Amino acid sequence: MSADSAPAQVRLDPRTALARALSAATYEILPFGRAEEPVLAHVPRTVGLTVTATEARGLGPTIDLAVRLAGHGYTVAPHLAARLVRDERELKDMVAQLGEGGVDGVFVVGGDAVRPAGPFPDALSLLEALDGHPFARVGIAGHPEGHGGIPRTVIDRALEEKAPHATHIVTQLCFDARTTAGWARGLPARSVGLPVMVGLPGVVSRQRLVRVTARLGLGPSARFLRKQQSLFWRFLLPGGYRPGRLAARLAPYLAEPGTGLSGLHLFTFNELAATEAWRRRLLERLGGAA
Repeated sequence: MSADSAPAQVRLDPRTALARALSAATYEILPFGRAEEPVLAHVPRTVGLTVTATEARGLGPTIDLAVRLAGHGYTVAPHLAARLVRDERELKDMVAQLGEGGVDGVFVVGGDAVRPAGPFPDALSLLEALDGHPFARVGIAGHPEGHGGIPRTVIDRALEEKAPHATHIVTQLCFDARTTAGWARGLPARSVGLPVMVGLPGVVSRQRLVRVTARLGLGPSARFLRKQQSLFWRFLLPGGYRPGRLAARLAPYLAEPGTGLSGLHLFTFNELAATEAWRRRLLERLGGAA
């Protein structure tokens, strides 16, 4: 079909666009303690899940939890943190375990370990090693506001190199909807045509964030705090952070043709009951269905 004959994209009503995004939202789970139980108690099987990886615990708990959740009927994508993979043999074994467990997706990141445990220093090297993999869905990270001390040009080039190996992008935390939309609009000019899931925190308490950092260990906690400092700062503002405010600001951009924004990915910090209750309440107000 030629460009002239292609159907024009139609702008949705922002409320409709937000309802669709919430209906198709995915949740990020931390592989801590008895994480499986609150998922089963509060999260519908229609909600896709990702399971993070932590430097302190390694990839084992992430893979194990992903397989267990898949066995309960969830669509799950474990984080494969490149800098935590010891060697190609371990990677092959993890891919086999996930395949046998019915896990058909992964989310590939570089990881925050100071030194790589093996031959994969970044997400691109791991994606290349996964060539010929059996996964139907491969997510990669996007950074609308950059990534710490890494130059923006390096981050942009890495995304362009990773994109041919992936099926979608999930953005890291950004509390400015306009910045996220502007970044996403610029992706096609860089030959990145992947759909973008916008990452935002769910209903998270300050106490929960403190407990999460305590469980990460001293070094990893410091790196976590540096990455999430904007989230902690939000809790110091009057009224604190509320996911509904950010979702409302994102709604017009979710409705706008050409942004590439395809849905929402909620960082739950395992506050699953509160986050799911919020999602359902907002869907009811918008006239959608959970």
